[in-house]
Amino acid sequence: MADGRDHDRDRALDHQNPDRDRERWDDGLIARRASERAAAAVAVGGDTRPGGGDLPEEDTLPPLGGSYGGPLRTRLDALHELVGLSRTRVENEALAEAGRVLDEAAARQRLSSRHTVIAIAGATGSGKSTLFNALAGVPVSETGLRRPTTSAPIALSWSEGAAGLLDRLAVPSRLRRRPLAGGAADTELQGLVLIDLPDHDSAVTAHRDQVDRVLGLVDAVIWVVDPEKYADAALHERYLRPLAGHAEVTFVVLNQIDRLGTEAADLVLDDLRRLLDEDGMALGEHGEPGATVLSVSALTGEGVSELREMVAGFVQERTAPERRLAADVDAAAARLRPAYLADGRPGLDERARDAFTDRLAAAVGAQAAGEAAERVWRRGAIRACGTPWLRLYRWYERLRAHGSTDPRLTSPVEEELTARQRVEQAVRAVADEASRGLPAPWAQAVREAATRGAEGLPEALDELTVTIGDPAARPPRPAWWPAAVLAQVVMTFLQIFGAVWLVGQIVGVVEPGLLPPVLVMLGGIVGGPLVEWACEGAVKGPARRYGQEAERRLREAAAACGRARVLDPVAAELMRYREVREQYATVAGTRAPARIVGGLRSGTSRLGATRAGVRGR
Repeated sequence: MADGRDHDRDRALDHQNPDRDRERWDDGLIARRASERAAAAVAVGGDTRPGGGDLPEEDTLPPLGGSYGGPLRTRLDALHELVGLSRTRVENEALAEAGRVLDEAAARQRLSSRHTVIAIAGATGSGKSTLFNALAGVPVSETGLRRPTTSAPIALSWSEGAAGLLDRLAVPSRLRRRPLAGGAADTELQGLVLIDLPDHDSAVTAHRDQVDRVLGLVDAVIWVVDPEKYADAALHERYLRPLAGHAEVTFVVLNQIDRLGTEAADLVLDDLRRLLDEDGMALGEHGEPGATVLSVSALTGEGVSELREMVAGFVQERTAPERRLAADVDAAAARLRPAYLADGRPGLDERARDAFTDRLAAAVGAQAAGEAAERVWRRGAIRACGTPWLRLYRWYERLRAHGSTDPRLTSPVEEELTARQRVEQAVRAVADEASRGLPAPWAQAVREAATRGAEGLPEALDELTVTIGDPAARPPRPAWWPAAVLAQVVMTFLQIFGAVWLVGQIVGVVEPGLLPPVLVMLGGIVGGPLVEWACEGAVKGPARRYGQEAERRLREAAAACGRARVLDPVAAELMRYREVREQYATVAGTRAPARIVGGLRSGTSRLGATRAGVRGR
């Protein structure tokens, strides 16, 4: 009666306030997108429950209360955050199990923490109902030769207050029992809720479905096997092997040993341990955590008292719900591992960043612009300081070469990449480098971020070159150029003066004397090229620096544009991956490898320094 009142009171409270003990949580834009997706699914009649194949959205994820403490609480919080951060990156199917674990964690912690729910499961004819009655001390569950005997879960509760737990297990009220009062055993088993399940190999599909459903909700399981079916492949492949991580909340009982001799029973028990070891299930021997394996005879009572003592101690510890949930988190983490862990070191190192900058600089022609600026500087110096005769000769050579039809003087046409192709190649290369070593969902997110940033990047680089201007259009003139021009004018004047003086002597206008005019004319002839060569040598250093400065400005401007449009979004995705990677490490109970986290952090530090540098400029 008390159980029924508790059940009615809980249902009344739920009816009055359906959002009782529920908190909303979201992840900003990510949560809004997910909520919109859930609304669309509901509109078309979709099922967003974990069992329906889709992950529940933020509004349906129940809150995690404060009853769980220590590492489990930390892992649940991390799993909660992991699901929120991964919604737009990881497929819902991969997160469905994590959502189910969060659902069960919240549901279980809202119910009684004083009770431990243990299910007795087994194959047809294994004697699990007989063992159930033996533990109860009274014939509660029907036994017999007819198969299947148990058609629905039967509950036996040693204390009050378990109505909510039984409602969660969908145990009908007519199948809820209480043991007979009296005896020290009842005191030791206070808080135990024992569930007798239908046969897991029943020919009735509904029975097998009930077993699978209840096994996902109980705190611990007692697997009952018999000497004939203890090695059944269906038991090991469908249940024991997938639940190997739940060894600490698993009892494996070899029943019906009264049918075997002592030696045969030991051999069968050893073989059972071997099979469990092959399933990957740890055995709790020599004080180590793991599954409890023992032999009993429910019919004669042999070993039943020992099993009862073990169950009583297990119940009194009151840690079964947390152990079961911790194992569920382990299983969810194992399923999520491919989405968060991969070989290699993700991130962008300095080499990849420099290669991206080099490709963008080539796309805007930074090196060609610098070389052109250097040539223009040197050409201007030679034009201003060169002798008029050499300039006249060079002009003639250029004119002759320009008007010539000689194919040997025609420069071949080279097939070069266009600026747009260079930009696309640069973005593709940096995206591949950044996504190398990332799990598939995050690698795809990095490539998409780089692709989105590349849209309009060629046009932005074109505008950038126009804004900066052509450094070769108006190169500056050094202060010593007028003096060099004046010296060249003097040398030219000496040549003309010496020639006029010599002609005057020839025609008899000037007094004869060959040496002076020849010396004057020779000084001008030699001095002119010397002045030009001196200026050309003096201009090499400044011209090279001017070209390098022009190349540097254009290169840095292109790099800043590429960082803002491509590297920053890529770095943001890598930062997001680092966050979820650390959350996953917490969920899995491990630490993220230092080489992965360190590489991502160093890339993030470089990103911050880059942003600071851009703001400084």
